[in-house]
Amino acid sequence: MSTGRAEEGPHKVVLVTYGSHEAAQHIVDVLAEQKFPVEHVEIVGTGLRLQEAVLGRLTLGRTLASGAVTGGWIGLMVGVVFLIVSPWAAASVISAVVLGIVFGLIWAVFAHTWRRRSFVAVPAVVADRYQVLVDAPFAEEARRVLAAARVAPADSASRPL
Repeated sequence: MSTGRAEEGPHKVVLVTYGSHEAAQHIVDVLAEQKFPVEHVEIVGTGLRLQEAVLGRLTLGRTLASGAVTGGWIGLMVGVVFLIVSPWAAASVISAVVLGIVFGLIWAVFAHTWRRRSFVAVPAVVADRYQVLVDAPFAEEARRVLAAARVAPADSASRPL
């Protein structure tokens, strides 16, 4: 069973190491633009941590607005399905949206009552550094491509895993 870890399969060589995912992606973009077989490349993040960006306070008004919008969209989808099934009943779309908003508001009140935190946050898993790995047989070719494209590696470390 494959777990997708870098140690499995053919030996990998660390081509470059960067502090940001965007920089590592840029290297893969450069390789792809130069017609390098990028299916032999991996980006591996190490030193993972969970980071939450706090967006703001979670007030009753924000909760009600979110519930109304979510309920409205669900009602619109249900109403469109009814409209497709019975095209002569256009009022079903409007009534489904209204019912969706009402149920969304009711659900939002219950959710706000039982919620354990009073802020809104977006979680993300980030890494301390990102290594661009390449299969060992393709390592020299990748270095040549990057040198020809005049890409200066950051903390380049070329060692097999």
